[in-house]
Amino acid sequence: MSSATTAAGGKPPITPLPEVTRLSPSVIRILGGNPGKFTLQGTNTYLVGTGPARLLIDSGAGERSWISALQRTLSEEKAHLSAAIITHWHHDHTGGIRDLLDWNSQLKLYKNQPTYLPGHHGSPVCLDQIGGAQVLLPIEDGQEFHVEGATLKAVHTPGHTVDHMVLHLAEEDALFTGDNVLGHGTAVYEDLGTYLDSLECMRGLFKGKGYPGHGPVIEDGPGKIGEYISHRKQREDQVIETLKAFTAKEDPGEGWTPMELVKVIYQGVPETLHIPAAGGVVQILHKLRKEGKVTMADGGDRWRLIDRSAL
Repeated sequence: MSSATTAAGGKPPITPLPEVTRLSPSVIRILGGNPGKFTLQGTNTYLVGTGPARLLIDSGAGERSWISALQRTLSEEKAHLSAAIITHWHHDHTGGIRDLLDWNSQLKLYKNQPTYLPGHHGSPVCLDQIGGAQVLLPIEDGQEFHVEGATLKAVHTPGHTVDHMVLHLAEEDALFTGDNVLGHGTAVYEDLGTYLDSLECMRGLFKGKGYPGHGPVIEDGPGKIGEYISHRKQREDQVIETLKAFTAKEDPGEGWTPMELVKVIYQGVPETLHIPAAGGVVQILHKLRKEGKVTMADGGDRWRLIDRSAL
């Protein structure tokens, strides 16, 4: 699934998007037909190229409306698919793979760590086959894909997921950002330190637009990534400052729980959003632990500063 959240913790303003939109001479966006709380207007999939052969980025969630819109658009463009490239394992990006194969069993499908796919309950599992056929080809870091009017370079950028890839479009100096950077709000991640490293990598890859996995086009791609990095740093600073204030005020030997930190940092945010916020705080705490700044008290779910001289 996708993971759209907002910096303030509330719902971002959602701008309606057409099902199919030409975004540039070489990029057409086709929505996945799966709008929702976490998927925003739906998963973005992209047709890339200008000639009779096109590349497809991501496959949506498996909604029938999506495969119909894809077929209709290709017919109107008098084009066919050369290959499909999957940015990461989440179901709302891989769910249409079966529809693509039912339509064209010879289609080449590429994915980093190709056996890493969603299981029945949304968690990743390692699968060698889909529907009895081995269909996914690996993507190497730096691998290039070419069609008329488009050269895509794949770059491994883990953090949102371990297999996450972004794709640089040379002709526009633009970046397909997958779910590492969204058109609305911010994204969640499996590992904060790894995610921040990937954001820094992404910021240096391009100077133009960002084509995200969810939401509208990002006009200033590197600028948006800079905002993401600043936001994560702000949250990290808030966690440290809150731990300092707690410790200076009450000096608890047992430390503080992530939810206790959330109730201070996210004051004014509806309590229904505190649980997902706590997940982000836990990620920050684990990053700080790796850096030797905090520790888990008594081996439980309570945290405290290591460097008390900073108070």
